[in-house]
Amino acid sequence: MVRQNIVITGASSGLGWEMARQFAAMGRNLALCARRTERLEALQQELKTSYPDIQVHVRALDVNDHEQVFAVFEAFAQDFGGRIDRVIVNAGMGKGASLGTGHFEANRQTAETNFVAALAQCEAALTQFRAQNHGHLVTISSVSAVRGFRRAMTVYAATKAALTSLSEGIRVDLLNTPIKVTTVHPGYIQSEINDRVDKVPFMVDTETGCRAIIKAIEKEGDNAFVPGWPWAWMRWVLRWAPLRMLRSLG
Repeated sequence: MVRQNIVITGASSGLGWEMARQFAAMGRNLALCARRTERLEALQQELKTSYPDIQVHVRALDVNDHEQVFAVFEAFAQDFGGRIDRVIVNAGMGKGASLGTGHFEANRQTAETNFVAALAQCEAALTQFRAQNHGHLVTISSVSAVRGFRRAMTVYAATKAALTSLSEGIRVDLLNTPIKVTTVHPGYIQSEINDRVDKVPFMVDTETGCRAIIKAIEKEGDNAFVPGWPWAWMRWVLRWAPLRMLRSLG
């Protein structure tokens, strides 16, 4: 099945921005949302100029405004004539610091944006999918969901573990239905969320990383760790790695 009408949250930069560009090149219709509408409008103009045969709709969305999430998703469904084929829950943030160091507010914002707001997006997407009896929910988790990490990644990794678990619960709930659920766990991919990180292992550029993400999304499997090298096998190493090894990866 070709998922023609695709909603991407957090599309004004990073992975969301590049996924939109690559899906547009595949001829897919796009509904893009984020807080920074000027960035969305610039992307919309670029895509409509390069691919005049596709639809590109944009709307402002702060995913922490949960009522707005439902309203925006419903509006996108109407833009597409009542049918959304795929929703990619991509919006997120990576603010934070070691607990107990005076940065509760940053950790709270990351927890709420990466999990509670993701819950709202999943709820809104599945409201549409259940009504139309088909659809593909994609959640963008992280390799960090496999274990706990230190410092700025402590809360981030915890939210991604929660998102992976939430996605699996939804998948169980929807077994033997026309609604599919895929969780993608990217490794280190260059984006705004990590542009101030000095050095991490196995970092790839945004275009390469998003190409791997989209390949995994199109397969519609349950879980994918991307890029396949090295993360498809590194996830197993991480599960059993001693804490000192996790310290070097954080």
